[in-house]
Amino acid sequence: MRRTVYVKNKKRRMFWRRILLLTLTMLTAMLTLYGSLRLYAQIAGAPSLIVPTASVFLDNNDRQIGDKFTAERRYWVGLDEISPFLLDAVIATEDRNFYEHHGFDYKRIAGAVLKDVKTRRKAEGASSITQQYARNLYLTHEKTWTRKINEALYAYRLELFYEKDTILEGYLNTVYFGHGMYGVEAASKYYFGKSAKDLTLEESAVITAIAKGPSIYSPVDHPNNSQKRKELVLALMKAQGFITEAQAKRAVEVPIVLKAEEWVDSKRVAPYFLDEVWREAENILSEKGRSPAEGGWTIRTTLDQHHQKTAEEVIEKWMPESGLQVGFISIEPKSGAVTSLVGGVDYNESPFNRATQAKRQPGSAMKPILYAAALENGFNPLTFLFPEKTIFTYGEKTYEPKNVNGKFASHPISLAQALAISDNVFAVKTLEEVGFKNYQSMANRLGLDVELPATPAVALGTTEVSLYEITNAFSRIAASGLDIEATTIRSITDATGKVVYEKPTKKVKRVLSEQDAFVLTHLLTGMFDPVFNDHLPSTGLSMRPKMTRPYAAKSGTTLWDQQLIGYSPSLTAGIWTGYDVDLRLESVEDKAASKKIWIEFMEAAHSGKPVESFIPPDGVNGVIIDVETGGLAVTECEKQRLVYVKEKDMPQKLCTDKSLQEKHNSNDDGGFNLFPFSFFD
Repeated sequence: MRRTVYVKNKKRRMFWRRILLLTLTMLTAMLTLYGSLRLYAQIAGAPSLIVPTASVFLDNNDRQIGDKFTAERRYWVGLDEISPFLLDAVIATEDRNFYEHHGFDYKRIAGAVLKDVKTRRKAEGASSITQQYARNLYLTHEKTWTRKINEALYAYRLELFYEKDTILEGYLNTVYFGHGMYGVEAASKYYFGKSAKDLTLEESAVITAIAKGPSIYSPVDHPNNSQKRKELVLALMKAQGFITEAQAKRAVEVPIVLKAEEWVDSKRVAPYFLDEVWREAENILSEKGRSPAEGGWTIRTTLDQHHQKTAEEVIEKWMPESGLQVGFISIEPKSGAVTSLVGGVDYNESPFNRATQAKRQPGSAMKPILYAAALENGFNPLTFLFPEKTIFTYGEKTYEPKNVNGKFASHPISLAQALAISDNVFAVKTLEEVGFKNYQSMANRLGLDVELPATPAVALGTTEVSLYEITNAFSRIAASGLDIEATTIRSITDATGKVVYEKPTKKVKRVLSEQDAFVLTHLLTGMFDPVFNDHLPSTGLSMRPKMTRPYAAKSGTTLWDQQLIGYSPSLTAGIWTGYDVDLRLESVEDKAASKKIWIEFMEAAHSGKPVESFIPPDGVNGVIIDVETGGLAVTECEKQRLVYVKEKDMPQKLCTDKSLQEKHNSNDDGGFNLFPFSFFD
C-alpha cells in the first residue's frame, strides 16, 4: 500500500517537474524570442516614414491651381488639420483600442482566427491601425502568412519608436481612397472639394467607409454601397460614444454632395503653364542641390487666373477649326512675372508647348530689335530713307525684299512711318547702315539667344526664336530697357516648410537706355494710327476700333507664321499662330486670328483699370511733326502726328520749308536701286 502511494506521489512530482520545466522552457523561449525581437528592432532602428507626396502649385494669390505627383497623389496633413469627426470615425471603425494596445489587438486577432478556421479561408481581417500603416508603407496587400509576419515585425518597430499620434497621422496620410487619391487630404479634395479639416460628420463617415475597399465603396462609382457602409460607420461611432443618436440619425439622412467632377475640371487649369513651372522648378532645385523627385514642394507661381482664363476664352472664340495652332504668353514688365501661358489649342491632344518649345520665324516682329540698335547708332524717329525697289548684293548673291502688297515707296519715309507700315526695304537699308554686329548685340542684350546669319533677310525676322524669348525681349523694352527676366515662380518651399528659393530682388542692369526704350515704345504705337498710311497701310488698323487705351505693338507675318507682340505700361502679351505641319496661312480666318485674340485679351485684362499712358523720361521731348517731311507741323501740312525724340534730335525746320519738301519729293533713281550690302562697320 505504501509503495502504491509512493509511486503515485513520485509520478505527481515528476508531472509537476515536467510542467515546471516546460513552463520555464516556454518562458525562456518567449523571453529569448522577445529579447531577439527587441534586439532586432534596436539594430534595425526606426523604420522610415517617408512617402512620396504631391508637389502643389499656387497662383499669384496663393490659390491651388494644380499638382505634380509621381505614383501617388498625396498631400500630407497633420492631425490638427483633420476634422475631429474623421479621426473619431477612423478609430471607431478600424481600431477602437488603438490608444490602449501596443500594435496588436489580441482579442480581435483571436476572433478573426476562429472565423478563419470555421470558414477555412482568410475571411476576417483584424489588423490594427499600426499594422495597416506598416502594410501601406512597406508591403503589398496579398493575403499570405509571410506578409502577415513581416507586417507584424514592422508594426512592432513602429510602436517601439514612434508615438501613437505619429502612427495615426501617417496612417491617415497613406490610406488609398480610390481614383488615384492617397491620404485623407487628397480624398477630401477629390470627393468634397474641401480640406480634411472642414469635413462634416456625414462626409467623414463617407471618407472612412471608402478605406474598407475603394473599388467597392467609392461614392462616385457605387453610391448604394457607400451609403450602407456610411451607416455602419455612424452606428459604430454611436455605439462607442463618439456621437449621439441624434447626430447619427441626422448624418444618415443628410444627402451627400460630391464635388469630384469639379475637382477634375480644376486639374485642367493652365496645363501648359504648369509644365513650364515644373521645368523651371527642376532647374532651380538642381542648382540648390535638391532633387525635384523628393516631392512635397509648394511652388508659388506668377499665374494670374483672370489673365489665364481670358486668354483661353478668346483663343477658343477666335481660333478657326482648321488645325491652326496657337502659342500665347503675357508678362508683367516690371517684375517679369508670367501671368498667363497657352501652348496650344488642346493640351490633351498635344502637350507640346508652342509658346516655349517651338522656334519659328517672327517676321517683322523682329524689326523693333533692329530699330532699337538703330536708335543707339544715330537714327531717330525722323531719320528718312528711300525704300524704293532695291536689289541688295552680298558676296556673290543678291536679295530683293518685297512688301506684303508688292508695292514700294515713291518717296523717302521716316523711321516712324516705316515701322508703322512695316516697310521691308527700309528695314534692310537700316541694317546696312547700323551694321550686323550692333544688331546681333542688341538681340542678345534683349534676351534672344540667337546667332543672326550674315544675310540681308535677317532684318525681316528670318531667324527662328521662341515666342517666350521674343515676348520677353519686348517686355524688357516695356520695362524701360531693364534686363528683367521672365519667370513663372515666386518661391519654392519644401515638405518641411523651409523656403528653398525666393525670387531675388537684386538690382537689375540696363540693356537699353531709358530714352531709347521710350522712343521705341512710342514708335510702336504707330501701327494703330492711320495717319501713317502710304504705299502700305498701318498694320494694326483692324484692331483700332476695339482699343480703349494706348498700346505699343508690332506684328510679324511670314507665309507660315503670324506673330503679334505688344504691351501697355503694365502688361506685355505675345501670340503666335500657325500650323505644326508645313502649311501656309491662306484663309482669311487663319490670318485674322492672332490680331483678334491679342486685342481682345489686352482689353479684357485691363478692363476696369484706369487708362495708363506711356510717360516720357527726362531727355525726351514730344513734338508734332508733318509725317511727309519730318518738319515741325503747321496748318498747311495735313498729315500731322506727335512723335517723341531725344533732345538732340529735335527738328528745327517747319514742314513748309522748301528744302525739306524738295528733299523728300525727289526721286532721281527712277524707283530702282542696286544696293551693295555690307555687314561690317
